[in-house]
Amino acid sequence: MVLRKAFVLVFALFFLASSAYAIEAAGITMPDTLKAGDQDLVANGGGKRTKFGMKVYVAALYLKQKSGDAAMIINADEPMGIKLQITSGLVTPDKMKTAIDEGFEKSTGGNVAPIQAKIDAFTAIFKGLANGDIYDFIYVPGKGVEIYKAGKLSSVIQGLDFKKALFGIWLGKDPAQDDLKEKMLGK
Repeated sequence: MVLRKAFVLVFALFFLASSAYAIEAAGITMPDTLKAGDQDLVANGGGKRTKFGMKVYVAALYLKQKSGDAAMIINADEPMGIKLQITSGLVTPDKMKTAIDEGFEKSTGGNVAPIQAKIDAFTAIFKGLANGDIYDFIYVPGKGVEIYKAGKLSSVIQGLDFKKALFGIWLGKDPAQDDLKEKMLGK
């Protein structure tokens, strides 16, 4: 009997500990882990993006190990990912492209010319965007940023330069939203 109670207690503690890492925002629960190649990444943090008081999307950051150092994350040449789920029917492909273009402008300090073709390839993935769509942007060193829509590989954009600019949209000095940056950093 004592052994059974101990097993139930250990199982309950394991379940509570493992579920403590789930990210929940705007009614969306993001998974605890994400794959980058053959590497398992852990949820670092995440939250919702709002604009004019409306929930636009939920984003979560995944790393090899948790970190709150935005500059280190942006510059690291190691596996990492961002999962993004659209939470508003008011987000159109054109509005998303405009927002992403603005994000790249900010994250590169206005120097988008060297990666403009890569940005164009990236924004093209949002052509059929709809409420509820889920995107994964997974950086794999030596390969590039793998872009998944609904779990299916859409494209791969090569280069650490692109990865830095992409992650800079949310984690840079002038992020898409300050409190989202803090939540993605686990703060």
